[in-house]
Amino acid sequence: MRALRAVFILTVFLSTSIFVIPWQSLALKFRGMGYKRIPYRYQRFLMNLFGLRVHMIGTPVQDRGVLMVANHTSYLDILAIGGSVVCSFVAKSEVAGWPFFGTFARLQRTVFVERQRRSKTGESRDVIRDRLIEGDALVLFPEGTSNDGNRVLPFKSALMGAAQAEVGRDANGEPLHALVQPVSVAYTAVHGIPMGRETRPLYAWYGDMELIPHLWESLLSGPVDVVIEFHEPMTVDSVGGRKNLARLAEDLVRQGQIKALTGRHHKPAQPASEPAAAA
Repeated sequence: MRALRAVFILTVFLSTSIFVIPWQSLALKFRGMGYKRIPYRYQRFLMNLFGLRVHMIGTPVQDRGVLMVANHTSYLDILAIGGSVVCSFVAKSEVAGWPFFGTFARLQRTVFVERQRRSKTGESRDVIRDRLIEGDALVLFPEGTSNDGNRVLPFKSALMGAAQAEVGRDANGEPLHALVQPVSVAYTAVHGIPMGRETRPLYAWYGDMELIPHLWESLLSGPVDVVIEFHEPMTVDSVGGRKNLARLAEDLVRQGQIKALTGRHHKPAQPASEPAAAA
């Protein structure tokens, strides 16, 4: 039965993709047809199809441009976050070349960053700044890689350079910097049973794990509970610089993950609900 469930999920995923890819391509070309919400709605559909039972804590920023910084455990993070809020992602440039998944990333208006070429850093920062000015929510994984889901790796402040971008001026003519919202993601249970350190790698994708075999094993393992906590947003000038921002965001994300993994939420988690309408 587990294998039949996995085959059914993959069949539905591939068959629906045939329709969604050209639909979103047209929507992007003409900047219409709800091009920002199509990826959200499809990822929400996939989130439920794949058995990701997402519970949200806090309020995601959706009414203005925001840089969301989150810990990174798995490719499933994309479905969990992307199916909970209207957003795009910041990813390494190599993702654009991945078969199939690179296409989905481009259609979600992912910002691709060449992390190995410092000469391209300024260009990436400008693209991110422009998207924030447009009012988009962008999700960045400042750890720079995924991990086993039992911890949060140090945030790389260089990856958060976009937080220093000036996105406007206040009434006094002083520069306004990008809004940054820390986000904690934790995989907490499978089939409703609390998940331990030994079983979390069934969903965490890291190191030299191969994507397809890992995805198949995850589908065989069954539905998983995911807790996403949206912390209070901040700006680089309100905390005294980019490095302080990275440190504070890392601390908040780590605290949120620990609370989720140990069942010590400071407020009841709620099922992910529909975000406010976006263009």
